[in-house]
Amino acid sequence: MMTADLQGVVDAVLARAQRQGSVTPEDVQDELTQAGVPDELCEEVLTQCRRSLRKRQDRYHYVSTTRQESARQRQRLAVRRAVRGIIRRHRAEQQVERRGQDRVDFIQSVRVLTEDQRERHLLSRDLSTTGIRLIATGSLLGQRVRVVIGEGEEVCTLLVRVLWTCAVGDNLFENGCMFLDADEET
Repeated sequence: MMTADLQGVVDAVLARAQRQGSVTPEDVQDELTQAGVPDELCEEVLTQCRRSLRKRQDRYHYVSTTRQESARQRQRLAVRRAVRGIIRRHRAEQQVERRGQDRVDFIQSVRVLTEDQRERHLLSRDLSTTGIRLIATGSLLGQRVRVVIGEGEEVCTLLVRVLWTCAVGDNLFENGCMFLDADEET
C-alpha cells in the first residue's frame, strides 16, 4: 500500500515539475501531505524522480526524457544564443558615441506643430542637450517645427530644425532634430 502511495506522490511531483518547470522541497512536502504519506519519505521521492529532475540551487528542475521535448529545448537554446548575439552586437554599437553631448533614451509621445500650423502626435526616441530624435510616418527633413513635451504645468515647447531623416520601415521615419530656441512660457 505504501509503495502505491509513494508512486502516486512521485507521479504528482513529476507532473507538477513538468507543469511549473521546477519544484522546491516544499512542493514535494505538499504532495506527500496531500497523499497522506509521511514527510520522512521526501528523499525517497526525490531519489525516484532523479531521472527527470536536476537540482540547481534550491530547486529541482524538470528535464524531459522524450525526443520531442529534447528538440524543443535545443530550439530554445538556439533562440537564446541568437538573441544574446543580437544584444551583444547592439550593446557594442551603442558604446561608439561620436556626439559631443550625451543622449538618453527618451521614449514619449510628443506634439509637433509644423510651419503650416498642423499638429501631429509623434514619438520621441532620444534626447540630448542639443537635439531630439522623432519617429514619424513621414519625413520632416529641412522643416522648422515646435516640439511640445509634457502637459499642464510641466509643458516645454522647443523650436527645432530637422537636420536628417532616415527611413526605418514602411512609412516610418526617424527625424534628427537640433534645438534652435525655447518658448518664453516654458
